[in-house]
Amino acid sequence: MARMRTYGQPAGRPTMDYYPQEPPRGRPDPGRLWAGGVATAVVAALVALVGILIARGLVHVAILAPKGEGAWGDASTATYAAGAAICALLATALLHFLMATTPRATSFFGWIMVLITIVAVVVPLSLAIDWSTKIATGLLNLIIGLVIAGLLTNISPMARTRGPQQQAHRYPEDDLPPTRQWDR
Repeated sequence: MARMRTYGQPAGRPTMDYYPQEPPRGRPDPGRLWAGGVATAVVAALVALVGILIARGLVHVAILAPKGEGAWGDASTATYAAGAAICALLATALLHFLMATTPRATSFFGWIMVLITIVAVVVPLSLAIDWSTKIATGLLNLIIGLVIAGLLTNISPMARTRGPQQQAHRYPEDDLPPTRQWDR
């Protein structure tokens, strides 16, 4: 139902926002998007570092597969943090591509990130190592994936240039001064 004007307008005449308007769309602003992507990469690397420190230092659980064992091999803490940062930058590139070419880019980006995060959680669970290491690594991968997806999804609307503002339709009589008839 249309919203009605309440001041200076006769009752019953709708405004022109009867049909919901999409917000003005613009092109992706690469500077803002990549600045957010670099900040997301820093956060992802720090999340990886903190997760490894908590798992190894407080809980005494190995995060990575032992040397020569499967997908992660002998990866170190720095390699894991750098990998998280690289994943964030790759996700930024994907988001930039989707924003430039796809309608509802954040919806597609969200689905792609969820599926990639599920893969990152399942891969450690398939290794032949202790269950505590599998679960800790999968949990850390889940947290890193959610952080990257969440931050990039939240910055994407702000990383668009403003499109031309749409002019609202105006009735010619809207420009007339109010009369006593309308003041009742």
